[in-house]
Amino acid sequence: MLAETLQELNDAIAKAQEALKRDLAKIRAGRANPAILDGVRVDYYGSPTPLKQLASISVPEPRMIVLKPFDRTQIQPIEKAIMEAQLGLNPGNDGELIRLPMPPLTEERRKELVKVARKSGEDCKVAIRKARHDAKDMIDSLQKEGEVGEDDADRARKELEEIVKGGTNKVDEIVTKKETDILEV
Repeated sequence: MLAETLQELNDAIAKAQEALKRDLAKIRAGRANPAILDGVRVDYYGSPTPLKQLASISVPEPRMIVLKPFDRTQIQPIEKAIMEAQLGLNPGNDGELIRLPMPPLTEERRKELVKVARKSGEDCKVAIRKARHDAKDMIDSLQKEGEVGEDDADRARKELEEIVKGGTNKVDEIVTKKETDILEV
């Protein structure tokens, strides 16, 4: 039972870290990253459709994203959706491709993005602390019900703290790496 509880904690921490990585991928750093378009929905014949289902997305150079719509008639709706997403991008098309040049970030904007990254990191740590609390409650209840001995419960609590410490350190690493990317000119 204790091993299962600790495994659930590990899984919860891994999920929180994956969610953090996805959130941070959407934050624009200095170079082009197709992940910033993940949240863009295009009105495709009346239904909001993810952009990646309507066009192939590539990054031919560090400051340019190129979209090739599968259906050329969708160029205008795709451009409109990108503009409405308020990503700070100005799409341009040649009738076949949509080009999204990535403007360089101002120092002020970089600092704002670092704050956003840190907030995402803090949210992830809150999720980890919640998972820790749930696991600790489970260990306490197992001990209270007499399913595990006091020594085993104490060992499990120590291991729980080590797992949580490792998880939060990894979150700090992920956020620091993203901050470095954002601040890199």
